[in-house]
Amino acid sequence: MVLPVRQQAKYWGIAAAVFLLLLWWLGDVIMPFLLGGAIAYCLDPIADRLEALGMRRAFAAAIIGVVAVLLFVILAIAVIPTLVTQANQLVAAAPEIAQNLQSFLTERFPGIVDEGSAVRRSLNSLGETVQSRGVELLNTVLSSVSGIVNVVVLFVIVPVVAFYLLMDWDRMVARIDSLLPRDHAPTIRGLASQIDSTLASFIRGQGLVCVILGVYYSVALGLVGLQFGLVVGAIAGFLTFIPYVGAVVGGGLAIGLALFQFWGDWIWIVAVWAIFQSGQFVEGNFLTPKLVGDSVGLHPVWLLFALSAFGALFGFVGLLVAVPVAAAMGVLTRFALQQYQSSALYRGASQDGEG
Repeated sequence: MVLPVRQQAKYWGIAAAVFLLLLWWLGDVIMPFLLGGAIAYCLDPIADRLEALGMRRAFAAAIIGVVAVLLFVILAIAVIPTLVTQANQLVAAAPEIAQNLQSFLTERFPGIVDEGSAVRRSLNSLGETVQSRGVELLNTVLSSVSGIVNVVVLFVIVPVVAFYLLMDWDRMVARIDSLLPRDHAPTIRGLASQIDSTLASFIRGQGLVCVILGVYYSVALGLVGLQFGLVVGAIAGFLTFIPYVGAVVGGGLAIGLALFQFWGDWIWIVAVWAIFQSGQFVEGNFLTPKLVGDSVGLHPVWLLFALSAFGALFGFVGLLVAVPVAAAMGVLTRFALQQYQSSALYRGASQDGEG
């Protein structure tokens, strides 16, 4: 006997509520498992490719794990310490940068920064505010990372979870498929395929775009001699997952720093601008079309809302699940709209009778 639609909706609603409750209740406990699952999901196509070449699944997972650990060790030794150092230096230099901006405006636009003007008062407090807030933010991030992602989680639990999930990924998918309600299995498979396509395009494709642009910006800014070039490039690359935000924030920060450092030497300021302009050209014409595709299905505004809402409700764990949940909700919303537009409620009695 097929369950009525209202009763089915009640059960699915209860399941969604239980999922959100567990996400809030377990919180940081499930974070290493979510990270391991995300890593396994991203690496699954590589394991499938190696398996197609005749390699056993366990051996393919082992090779991928060893390479991933080596890359992480290289980053931890060569890049992360320099990145943290430059971030601290940038925060510490904020008052001096604000003072230089005030001197620049006073020299060229004396009427704007008269004694007691709102602009002058804002500039006087800008550097100290950035410094205090920046130090507070860095301390919060570092304390949160040390409290949540401790050594055991980082070096043991996450890699182990990722390895076993990667090794058993196909069997898990087949097992979940066998548990689907038979009446709705084809529909659920179709929706799951669309969600997977969206996530694959965004997480794998856009993630690779972020890495490529982050490395390019950091190396190029370092070659032109821009102070804090590594941290600016990392910020621009990380924010590239939201279209245009990475270029606007990173480019604005880099050009602003270049104006203070290279003022009067315009060739280097133009060089910094050209770095971001060329990065945007390559991203828009080559990287995004090839790696991400044209139909990701995640609007930037919807993505920002999901990150903000889930981050506020569930903390760092919410940020981890925000993109998959946003992708799933987008696919389900489009499916619901298609069902509505094909229903008598939308078509009306006259058109339904004509059909």
